Amino acid sequence: MNKIRKAIVAVAGSGTRFLPATKTMPKEMLPIVDKPIIQLVAEELVEAGIEDIILVTKWDKKPLEDHFDHNWALANELKEAGKLKRLEEIKRISDMANFIYVRQKGPYGNGTPVLSAASLVENESFVYVWGDDLVRSKVSFTKQMIEDYLGHGHLMIGVQEVPAEEVNRYGIVKLREGTMEIEDIIEKPSMNEAPSQLADFGRMILNQEIIDILRQIPLGKENELWIVDAIRYYVKNRGIFLAKKVDNGEWLTTGDPLNYLKAVIKYAIHRKDIGKDLKYFIRNTLSPELPNKGKYK
Repeated sequence: MNKIRKAIVAVAGSGTRFLPATKTMPKEMLPIVDKPIIQLVAEELVEAGIEDIILVTKWDKKPLEDHFDHNWALANELKEAGKLKRLEEIKRISDMANFIYVRQKGPYGNGTPVLSAASLVENESFVYVWGDDLVRSKVSFTKQMIEDYLGHGHLMIGVQEVPAEEVNRYGIVKLREGTMEIEDIIEKPSMNEAPSQLADFGRMILNQEIIDILRQIPLGKENELWIVDAIRYYVKNRGIFLAKKVDNGEWLTTGDPLNYLKAVIKYAIHRKDIGKDLKYFIRNTLSPELPNKGKYK
């Protein structure tokens, strides 16, 4: 089985939940401390051996494209100031992968980015990613998925257990008994209707079969093209599609302000340079009467 070298990243959303911050800045460029969301996504892909990162964009994503380009003026400024470590950091951003930009065309829906980039992944397996979903893990989750795929050859999607009261916010997978094979995916079910508490998220391994299905299935809910509809069609026609849990890590969505802030805190408290002080600050802000001392995990 050939190595997976390409990833399609969906970054054509407008980020309306973050207005006015996203009026002139792509949502994917919001910082997780000192790295934009999209850079963390790219780093996960590169750690997994991805060489071509295909970002499906729209007209207002120029800052995102500039982030992965060389900035000669900044490089010269850092060099002259003797800030060589910073210089290496910004050079690495541009050099870590081959970045390809494709404008999204077609109907609304999260299946459309795959069709927009289909000619670049023709007849090969590829990773499909939401540009605002993060997975903080000891080993790149994309790498975990690819290693599994190379072992068993089945398409898959990332899943994570969510609280019962939150199942109505996500696509919830129904598994065949005793396996991780997906039998169905129920979009935003009520607590009583949910077949499990496993929510799917934006990490997938797909192939040409899914592209072909997307080209033929009708538009779904709200007249949009949904990747979940293609997966359900694939499964109902006897294809094996697996759910994959994160090993030693967790999925962190940044799709709304509250979850974005949770993700920032999760990343920040595990940093060696600021984590300890941030934990003190959070604890003392919430419980100022407690003494400013103690050990934290």
